[in-house]
Amino acid sequence: MNKLLIKNATIINEGKRSSKDIYIEGEYIKEIKSNIEIDDNIETINVKGFLVIPGMIDDQVHFREPGLTHKGDIRTESQAAIAGGVTSYIEMPNTIPNTTSIEEFNKKIQTASNNSFSNFSFMFGGTNENIDEIKKIDKSEVAGIKLFLGSSTGKMLIDNLQAIENIFNSTSLPISAHCEDEQTIKDNTDYFIDLYDKDIPMEIHPKIRSEKACFKSSQFAVKLAKKTGARLNVFHISTAKELSLFDNTAQVKDKNITAEVCAHHLWFTDKDYKEMGSRIKWNPAIKTQSDKDALWKAINDDKIDIIASDHAPHSEEEKNNKYLNCPSGGPMVQHTILSLLQNCEKYGVSIEKIVEKISHNPSIIFEINKRGFLIEGYYADIVIIDTNTPTLVTKDSLLYKCGWSPFEGVKFDHSINKTIINGKIAYDEGKINPIPLGKKLTFKR
Repeated sequence: MNKLLIKNATIINEGKRSSKDIYIEGEYIKEIKSNIEIDDNIETINVKGFLVIPGMIDDQVHFREPGLTHKGDIRTESQAAIAGGVTSYIEMPNTIPNTTSIEEFNKKIQTASNNSFSNFSFMFGGTNENIDEIKKIDKSEVAGIKLFLGSSTGKMLIDNLQAIENIFNSTSLPISAHCEDEQTIKDNTDYFIDLYDKDIPMEIHPKIRSEKACFKSSQFAVKLAKKTGARLNVFHISTAKELSLFDNTAQVKDKNITAEVCAHHLWFTDKDYKEMGSRIKWNPAIKTQSDKDALWKAINDDKIDIIASDHAPHSEEEKNNKYLNCPSGGPMVQHTILSLLQNCEKYGVSIEKIVEKISHNPSIIFEINKRGFLIEGYYADIVIIDTNTPTLVTKDSLLYKCGWSPFEGVKFDHSINKTIINGKIAYDEGKINPIPLGKKLTFKR
């Protein structure tokens, strides 16, 4: 049986910071206490001066397999994930074919079982026509339902209002929604095509994918969740105005409606389009400094419940197209944690609060079995962070198949020293364990 002892850990878990040792047997945390002494000759890691946190559970990634594997695949992107301290991920259904049937869902599970370096699950996509497939779902196997209420990569827009309401009424699974109003986007696009012809500047993106488009769609989803009693998680909130739709008076375990923010909306602003161009073209769009400030405040105020990466790689060739032909999204999963640690103190957000949003809350909201916390009896999914060794992001350091990052040239103050997956070291000071250690997530339902 695999045995591992982590000595002198500064543990961040459940809102507290403590100095303890962690003893791992097999896949699980066996013991957490001060000064564990083991007689056996077992592998020991001394992490004095480092931070030890539960691995990130990234509830929104696009790993592009099947059908879009020139952008990324489960093997390459899960390697980047463990290098970034992401020990579990939930992948989106807008692949080709779309993950909108039990058959396609099971194919993804099989692919990941053979190739994923990080623990995995998948969203099941909702469409205008697949309510019968949704009713067949085994709730212990599926992370949740994903609805594209605004168009994005993969042509999975659901725009039949009755179909949307039927899904809200028909499942007790968490429904995660991409909320942007399609008619508003279309009207804005037509306006700027008239103004610029086909040469729309990238900095117009937040005027097309506007605050109005985001708020109108998020408001619709929240109202429908309240009407039907459905569990709703609104993905990638990007505006201050949307925050008024969410409650912070209840604990996350008691919330029926939750909200997520993504790392790029916490790092960039619309002022960065001039320099970064298409590299920061996301849906929803990067908005203003005041929006960014409000999102950071909402993390502290608990109107935001989850922080994710929305890792969505495209090739550099694709991203070099002009606005109307340039896909939205970018690779993020390797540096999400580092980007959050870089700025959280500036915004008065503690690392304890960051861990709550990237590890604890995803586990609670999606009811994931024995992950997301450093607790005896839980899976040993652990990230060791070196607070004294910086990370310079270079093209050579990237593990993404697409080979680029919006963070190229950035120097983060911290580094991911080690990532432990299911009790084994998966990433160690820049080196990837060549054996995929990821396991399928299961759910307490």
